[in-house]
Amino acid sequence: MQSDIEARLAASEPDVEVLLAEVLGGQTVRLFIDHPDGVTLELCERVTHTLVDLRERYALEVSSPGTERPLSKPQHFRRFLGRRARVRMREARDGHRSFTGELVGASEEEVTIAVDSGVVAIPYAEIQRSHLIEE
Repeated sequence: MQSDIEARLAASEPDVEVLLAEVLGGQTVRLFIDHPDGVTLELCERVTHTLVDLRERYALEVSSPGTERPLSKPQHFRRFLGRRARVRMREARDGHRSFTGELVGASEEEVTIAVDSGVVAIPYAEIQRSHLIEE
């Protein structure tokens, strides 16, 4: 769904970056966007109107990333190396589904995060959700 939304917005709003598109409860699509000049109410409204057919199937929430900015692509993780983040995995690893620490690496395949117990490499395919932690 996210790649479809990105492609559709590229034509009408080329400077809008889709940070995360997620379906909640099968009824709501939550869309976090960013823009070089910031996210305004007017921009959220334009994006909402661009996705009119999506609104026929789902309730649509469009908002700015806020302080706990979602991280969903390798370039998002690379941009915020050195910052603290929480990464939730789809399945537990060593008894943990969530890791919180400093982002220390981000390749095309995985993110590396320094946590209290050491450094953990997590493949993007195993990540359920991740976001920055306000410092």
